[in-house]
Amino acid sequence: MFTELNSILNISPDSFTRGEFILVSDRQSDASFLIHHFLSFYLRARCKVCFLGLVQSFSHYSAVSQRLGVSLTQAKEKGQLIFLEGLKESLSILIPQEGNPECQAMDFLRNPAVGLRSLYEFVRSSVTSFGGGEEAAEDWGPPVLLVDDLSVLLSLGVSAGAVLDFSHYCRATVCSQLQGNMVMLVRCNGEEEGDGDEGSERLLKGLTHQCSLTLHVQGLPTGYCRDIHGQVEVSWRRRQGDGQHAQKKIFQFKVHDKGASFFARGTSSAVL
Repeated sequence: MFTELNSILNISPDSFTRGEFILVSDRQSDASFLIHHFLSFYLRARCKVCFLGLVQSFSHYSAVSQRLGVSLTQAKEKGQLIFLEGLKESLSILIPQEGNPECQAMDFLRNPAVGLRSLYEFVRSSVTSFGGGEEAAEDWGPPVLLVDDLSVLLSLGVSAGAVLDFSHYCRATVCSQLQGNMVMLVRCNGEEEGDGDEGSERLLKGLTHQCSLTLHVQGLPTGYCRDIHGQVEVSWRRRQGDGQHAQKKIFQFKVHDKGASFFARGTSSAVL
């Protein structure tokens, strides 16, 4: 968990805004470290977490979370964490085997044109149900949906419109109906807006209109620096009577083995 980032966002495991859709994006950089942060943050906050791991395995997230002081295995056993391992579950669709049940949530792989209704139903049932056994009566906090790379669905043949519909329905259920939170990661490949893949740019713009907070990670405009790994633009988006207004702040960061440091531009000891 990144203490400095929590301070920037004015949140803590004991106090955070409910009903928020947080969009994490990157361009020519890697924002996945923020997904690790929010995963550990919401588990510490005792939220019921549904994680759609579309590009990384459970063991990958478990290893990183262990360094951040959180056990994903224990969270799964208690029913606090429901983890959909997309890479593993895809095999049941792409390489059917007798005795190996198909994962209905991933049935769009068979026919992307059908959309993501089954994936949404998986999310809906996950955030509205609670684990069985002795932990069934556990007093969990609000539900949280995390998606480690929503844009990978585009490369699997799903249209940007279908992905936006999926995020809209998830937001209506998780954020509006259940007053929980959503965190989604989307990647853009182009150097500048308009130069990248049209689908990913459309997806990013559409999600930006839906969310209440964006964290956009990119490389330093001055190029590589050993002691500063990039910068993140934090934008709070608030809807008012005459439209939507955004408050933006830019911070530089350095990722460590057990976390990350954030600081105002030009204040790192590496540039002083």
